[in-house]
Amino acid sequence: MEAIAAGGLALVLYNQFRTMCVGMVTGLGNLVAAAVGKAETRTNSTNLDDQAIEEIQDLIRSGLLLATITAIVAIIFISILTNFLDYFGQTKVITALTKPIMLALAPGLLPMLWLNVLRQYAIGMRRAGSLLLVTLISVALNAILNLTFIYGWFGLPRLGLFGIGLATTIVNFFIFFVYLRTVMLDQVLNKLISLNLFRAKQETVIYLTKMGMPISLTYGSEAAITSIATIFMGTFGPIALAASNIVNQLAYIVYQLNIGLSHSSSILVSRAIGKGETNKIRDIALRSFTISFSIMAIIALFYIATPNLILEPFLGRDNTNSAVLAVATSLLWFAIAHQYFKGSQNILIGLLRGLGNTKAGFSTTIVGYWMVGIPAMGICGYWLTWESYGIWFGLCIGFAVTTMLLAWCFIGLLKSKEQQ
Repeated sequence: MEAIAAGGLALVLYNQFRTMCVGMVTGLGNLVAAAVGKAETRTNSTNLDDQAIEEIQDLIRSGLLLATITAIVAIIFISILTNFLDYFGQTKVITALTKPIMLALAPGLLPMLWLNVLRQYAIGMRRAGSLLLVTLISVALNAILNLTFIYGWFGLPRLGLFGIGLATTIVNFFIFFVYLRTVMLDQVLNKLISLNLFRAKQETVIYLTKMGMPISLTYGSEAAITSIATIFMGTFGPIALAASNIVNQLAYIVYQLNIGLSHSSSILVSRAIGKGETNKIRDIALRSFTISFSIMAIIALFYIATPNLILEPFLGRDNTNSAVLAVATSLLWFAIAHQYFKGSQNILIGLLRGLGNTKAGFSTTIVGYWMVGIPAMGICGYWLTWESYGIWFGLCIGFAVTTMLLAWCFIGLLKSKEQQ
């Protein structure tokens, strides 16, 4: 139980840094897509002119430099944070187990951010399909390495939870180098790829930083409310924390689906804007929400019909974790609402980014998360004594308010674009 709680806490805190780092380079894909769209308009074909080629190459170089600087800063902050885990209201056993995982995870930020730059480049060029196979292989490799380091297979020492973090870092390097090779072998992508960071233009790096900061703060704000909810859950004991961590991991799977839809819809909108085809944006938004809601409805049915089957991979079949199972089963109902609100929010942020607005996401999360969500968690969890259920209820309220504000921003901005 302590291992599950510590692992979940480490991942939540690490994810705070990871998501903010990713946000710094996420806008690169939109800039690449816009450059492609403008070039196609200029050439009246799918061919890129010299102006677009130089622009895209500079974006890649600048993105890689920004990614490197961002990752190094984050690694330093994570290392410092591990010395202050005792102040997070957790038991000493959990904090002692959490520290080595975070230290092992931190170096993996470098290859992870480099990969995201390449990924945004490929997405902007609409050639990201090859990443799927690499990702599937990495999942299998990560599972094998986890077991190897935990149980000391092949004569290696048993590293316990530290091994899980180390496995993730190794896999991050693996994914980056494999995907880099994939990009270099792609007949379209390899013509534009430029890895010389020292040739990056200062003004482009500054522009990417200014564009990335609001996205990073939006992602950070989103991760922060989850981190705070996790810390709150820890104050109710290891059972509540373990149950919440499990449900969070399930929600994270759905979150990745909606992040993918968010990126794809964002790129399509940027491309449409670049080509002057604003009439296509409503259809892009409608299709994104249709796909998202349909898949989430199927997942929700599984949560309701087979909760034990869903939770079994985390808790096993024995009865030693029956208390955690009971709490996690109840929290799955909140996870259903959570995935709809958070999923809609992610897609809306992507659509707004495609329209050129990267600031609305952060400003709405300030209201929805910090002015509504966190106070709601405190009131429901502690004042109303709903404890773990109150924390998740408050979390859902925060996501719901943020989603409504983002929808209002998107509709208003879209109408403005259509009237231009």
